[in-house]
Amino acid sequence: MPFLQSNHKGNSWNKNKHLETILPALFRKVNVKYTRERVELADGDFIDLDWAGHGNKTVLILFHGLEGSSQSQYIKGFAKYFSEHHFDVCAVNFKSCSGENNRLLTSYHMGQSGDVGLIIEHILQKNKYDKLVLGGFSLGGNVLLKFLGENANQIHHKIKCAFAFSVPVDLASSSHILSKNSNKPYMITFLKSLNKKIIEKSKQFPDQLDILGIEKIKNFSDWDDRYTAKMHGFTNAHDYYSKCNSLQFLPKITTPTLLVNALNDPFLTKACFPIEIAKKHEFLHLETPKKGGHVGFSMNGIHGNYYSEMRAFEFVSSYLK
Repeated sequence: MPFLQSNHKGNSWNKNKHLETILPALFRKVNVKYTRERVELADGDFIDLDWAGHGNKTVLILFHGLEGSSQSQYIKGFAKYFSEHHFDVCAVNFKSCSGENNRLLTSYHMGQSGDVGLIIEHILQKNKYDKLVLGGFSLGGNVLLKFLGENANQIHHKIKCAFAFSVPVDLASSSHILSKNSNKPYMITFLKSLNKKIIEKSKQFPDQLDILGIEKIKNFSDWDDRYTAKMHGFTNAHDYYSKCNSLQFLPKITTPTLLVNALNDPFLTKACFPIEIAKKHEFLHLETPKKGGHVGFSMNGIHGNYYSEMRAFEFVSSYLK
């Protein structure tokens, strides 16, 4: 019954869920030296991977959240922590997130698990590693959990375990709560970034992308209805959410997996805490600390190591002995 009691109590200097979310994103500084590798794909597109660490026999592959990248503070925090503990780290940049728009009309989204498989296969072909560990955050966590569930019967034996933090496993309800006034600053930030990319992509595909009135879109449901769904073969936003929702894939997972969602995460709803699934699950370990915010989990200040990094390392280490 892997429903776990959490040891994370938050921190004494910050007890506000929004500050727990925002302050690390804005002010945490982590120094990581990456080496970039561009992976050319069979369909003519590419994915950029940023590498930290060198010469270790275990690799950690990290998948960032919506409009994040290998430069996101939480990705760099994990890259630094795990590389210092004898891991090579591969920080994946989803398509259009490495600083350059991808070549095709399609990009990345909440359910683009096929790209996870392509990246894993690419790394396995290097034949450098004895063990692989997978980690995802927010959108990247949803994509990772979906991948683990839908490929449960064919997960490569070198993949030993996985972890995911701050995951909106129920996409529809999470999209709805993010449209609330209390979450308006997040929505404005996300849409500003997404709109900028769509406007640039419309120059590549002027006959396929209509940007007239794009500035009037105020929520994810409308944005996904107009762009994500149509660009990626879904009927509408509802169809996109229902098919890419990782909640439905959790019972199928056969890889030891840690899911940590903070109870005060402003992006998550009650449906994003699959307690009953975890209680009956052999492989899914669910931890729901009271504090942490969304991809926050700081401890003694903005800088330094975070609970998420140490907790993930503790979990991973137990499966690498």
